[in-house]
Amino acid sequence: MTTSVPPEPSPTAGASAQNAAPGTAPAAGHAPRRVRVHHLRQAKERGERLTMLTAYDAVTARIFDEAGIDMLLVGDSIGDNMHAHPSTIPVTVDDMIPAVRAVARTARRALVVADLPFGSYEASPAQCLATAVRMLKEAGAHAVKFEGGEHLAEHVRLLTRSGIPVIGHLGFTPQAENILGGKRVQGRGNEAADRLVGDALALADAGAVAVVLEMVPAPLAARVTEVLPVPTIGIGAGSEVDGQVLVWTDMAGMTDWSPRFARRFGEVGRELSAAAGAYAQAVRERTFPSADHAYES
Repeated sequence: MTTSVPPEPSPTAGASAQNAAPGTAPAAGHAPRRVRVHHLRQAKERGERLTMLTAYDAVTARIFDEAGIDMLLVGDSIGDNMHAHPSTIPVTVDDMIPAVRAVARTARRALVVADLPFGSYEASPAQCLATAVRMLKEAGAHAVKFEGGEHLAEHVRLLTRSGIPVIGHLGFTPQAENILGGKRVQGRGNEAADRLVGDALALADAGAVAVVLEMVPAPLAARVTEVLPVPTIGIGAGSEVDGQVLVWTDMAGMTDWSPRFARRFGEVGRELSAAAGAYAQAVRERTFPSADHAYES
């Protein structure tokens, strides 16, 4: 079958003035082209790797967006990374809304994905829809993500019918860490692996546009990626997935410790500490502010 309309190029393929390749910024003077959900499937079909980072504020959103990151996840990981909670469980919808709003207002190219926090979607598809609507209407998110498999397929189906893109989350699901026995790798053994594959297929069949796989054995993640028609986004799931996501503070070296699956691509925490120390020293030595930083009468 042929068509007279050329296929729409993916924002993750082929750099041009208005269509930057992953990891690159658009040319000056041109508005960047927004990453949309259909581009995610196109990227999978073309074998292109998708990139996702968490972002919780306008400053990091701008930096990551200009760096060419495809998706910005406003994760409930804001709880243990920014709000000093021991886990993501205490995070509320009201905690999430301002963070999502800041990222969505700032990002010009990236697809902005909002996590639905614990207790805000599990009870019923209707509860899930109500929370997701808030993320889009009040905060400006483009898609939502929540944790769980086949038992939440009707939630995914309702949101999809209502025009809200859903990204699934399988493997280690942080909101369920109490029942999982802590931060443990999931999907080991044939039975557990088959169940995870079934969950992934159920989410995709219900309309999920992508599925995050967290802390699952690399061969299992590769198996899910092969059978799933939508992209898989790995975090501690090996390299044979369609994309990767990291918490930005792990990626940038902002913490004293990082999980095994994370790579520190910089030591921003060390640089920030040095900058703060230099500032304090300059103030104490009265070398800042100097005449260059003062206004004349």
